[in-house]
Amino acid sequence: MRFGDFWRRLHVSVRVNSRLSLLTLITCSRHRLSSSSLVTCTRHLTLLKKDRPMDKSTLFARLKTQQVETPSWGFAGSGTRFGKFPQPWAAVTLEEKLADAGIAHKHTGILPKVALHIPWDKPTPGMKDWKGVAAFARQHGVAIGAINPNVFQDADYQFGSFCHPHERVRAKALEHHLECVDIAKATDSKGISLWYADGTNYPGQDSFRERRQRMLASFQKLYAALAPDMRLLMEYKFYEPAWYHTDLADWGAASLMCKKLGPQATVLVDTGHHALGTNIEWIVASLLDEGILGGFHFNSRKYGDDDLTVGSINPHELFLIYNELVDAENEGQATVAGRCAGQIAYMFDQCHAYKNTIEATIQSAVAVQEAYAKALLVDRAALKQFRQNCDVSGAEEVLKEAYNTDVRPMLRELRESLGIDPNPIAAYRRSGYAEKVTSERIAKYGSKAAAGGGFQ
Repeated sequence: MRFGDFWRRLHVSVRVNSRLSLLTLITCSRHRLSSSSLVTCTRHLTLLKKDRPMDKSTLFARLKTQQVETPSWGFAGSGTRFGKFPQPWAAVTLEEKLADAGIAHKHTGILPKVALHIPWDKPTPGMKDWKGVAAFARQHGVAIGAINPNVFQDADYQFGSFCHPHERVRAKALEHHLECVDIAKATDSKGISLWYADGTNYPGQDSFRERRQRMLASFQKLYAALAPDMRLLMEYKFYEPAWYHTDLADWGAASLMCKKLGPQATVLVDTGHHALGTNIEWIVASLLDEGILGGFHFNSRKYGDDDLTVGSINPHELFLIYNELVDAENEGQATVAGRCAGQIAYMFDQCHAYKNTIEATIQSAVAVQEAYAKALLVDRAALKQFRQNCDVSGAEEVLKEAYNTDVRPMLRELRESLGIDPNPIAAYRRSGYAEKVTSERIAKYGSKAAAGGGFQ
């Protein structure tokens, strides 16, 4: 069939069947299919839109399993590395952070845990102790998530914590980590989330190998103190605040360290901790395949470790990450990747400069819901067939089809089925909570909420 005849027939098909993908034109013309093959080609490619690979009840059941931890520091005041502007709505005490986290969970239904940062977070007199913290959290509909040690702000850690040349400093850092293990036990937390500023700023400053050996020795002592159901979630970052080298600079360095420790040591991927252009979804797939992916810190960035609201900059990247996660989830217990995907701890790590902290958290929850929903809509059978046929455009179109699907009506229906307002941001604004706590906190602290934040 001549190309002109093909185009006329295709034009008729498009008018008759508006669901026909433009990919029909690309594939059929490239392979020079006969006139009799056009109908077959059209029917096959229409399946990309017509027949979803997952029925509604299964899709909703999967979406209902989605959970993400919020960071306590995400409800506190924050700003930039150069200064912090007044945020009178921001939480200051741990009680206020947990109360705000409860509100975010109430309006989304997927934020049931709150990660703590020690010593930024500590029990208030009314809580008495860490068991009291866990009880207070439950009163607000949430539980305690990962415990994050802080070994990057004390002056003793100027030249490192676990990697420091001096035994006294390493011992101090280890003592703090062991304290965090005790806090995790008291609050029924199952994760110790680790990030280190350790590194050097100039060539020759210290021995790379000796620093690595010191870190491993400290990790081994920490690992021995874990309860059997606890995990280490080891984060990496390729630069900042160290500029010449960072001791845990990438997923390879973190993976090697975890492999030396044992199965309770896993890698945590912070989406903002990579060089620009890094293929994060490939890293995720690799870690899944090794069974060593333990968690995520979701955030967005434009240039560096910006810690912006999830999905605000590159939602397509978030979708591609979730595409790899769903691919592994679908394998279930049959594979290493499937078992690994079922145990991942999802968290936000963001500091909402200029935004109301609860609204920004709700926005992030909606963003990950949308990304997960779209990834669940990927036609895995069609994708596999296109890949086997080395049909690059066809495989790409399968992902684009899912990504371009408007899942918002479906998510609104899901929320209604759970007794949650279908429009979380609008519901939060109508609630008057922001005005209420802003007024209370101005009366308590003045116009500037002086809370500690963090950039990790």
